Amino acid sequence: MTQTFMAQEIAEIPASVAACLSNNAQAQAALAETLRAFDPQLVITVARGSSDHAASYFKYACEILTGIPVASVGPSIASVYATPLRLPRTMSLSISQSGQSPDIVAMTRAARASDAIAVALTNNPDSDLARESNHCLPLHCGPERSVAATKSFVTSVVGGLALLAAWRDDQVLADALSALPDACETALDCNWNVLSDRLVRAPALYVLGRGAGYAIASEVALKFKETSAIHAEAYSAAEVLHGPAALVERGFPVLGLVCEDAAQEGFSATMQRLKAQGADVFVTASVPDVIELPVAPPLHPLIDPLLRVVSFYAFIEALARRRGLQPDTPRHLRKITETV
Repeated sequence: MTQTFMAQEIAEIPASVAACLSNNAQAQAALAETLRAFDPQLVITVARGSSDHAASYFKYACEILTGIPVASVGPSIASVYATPLRLPRTMSLSISQSGQSPDIVAMTRAARASDAIAVALTNNPDSDLARESNHCLPLHCGPERSVAATKSFVTSVVGGLALLAAWRDDQVLADALSALPDACETALDCNWNVLSDRLVRAPALYVLGRGAGYAIASEVALKFKETSAIHAEAYSAAEVLHGPAALVERGFPVLGLVCEDAAQEGFSATMQRLKAQGADVFVTASVPDVIELPVAPPLHPLIDPLLRVVSFYAFIEALARRRGLQPDTPRHLRKITETV
């Protein structure tokens, strides 16, 4: 069988991460100096789809490392409702693989007009989004032909983490990022066939995460829908107990993206509770009495959730084909979605 574009692009993740880190080092250092002088009191993010999940990842990492609140702003505030926002002492981070969606561009233009520092993460440094921003950090991940974003999602997260490491002069995070390309190679070799066997005919499941892992849960749930036609819902491992757990009964599959961080103990307890309700529970860390999926060794609490999604991407491409679907061209979708 001919290898799919999606499989090829997943295999390129380690090299894409290395390129993103090395090629942006100088621009990130300059932007970090600007941010230290500007001292933003608020960060807003502007994105949709997988890029919005990368923005959510940045939110958790930024709030944990800086204490600065981060809010997702609906692009339609500018593109449809034409309402100017008051954004003093604000950094605006726009994320878009193509840099072409009119609503993302419009909100970025509006943020810059409101005196925010507008930063773009995009794979197209010649795009309208890049031109409307004060600073552009290219993803440097090369063409992405599969509709389902993989390497561009990972490099979007990496670009945000590298910016934070430079801005906050966090050498521990910077050192962990330098080890990330090799860690991604390890993550790609993790075999999740036991989960594939369970989901090959499944109609639905829950995907749970905490902190930055919740952003990954949202990305994982999206990929289940768009590549494998499985109705996956993402929840915080805390929020799932506030209603959604009522649907969990015998045989209901649950994927818990557990990491070795401050949330691990409570997260593990939730997984055991859902197991007691009869769920088929799969986790990415050691939790008593549930099925553990292999993962790359821990690297850094703010990077480990990203390694989970690298392993997941290899798994979901194979699952889509096993379910008789073409992961490169999901039904009713196209690569560039231009919304207003």
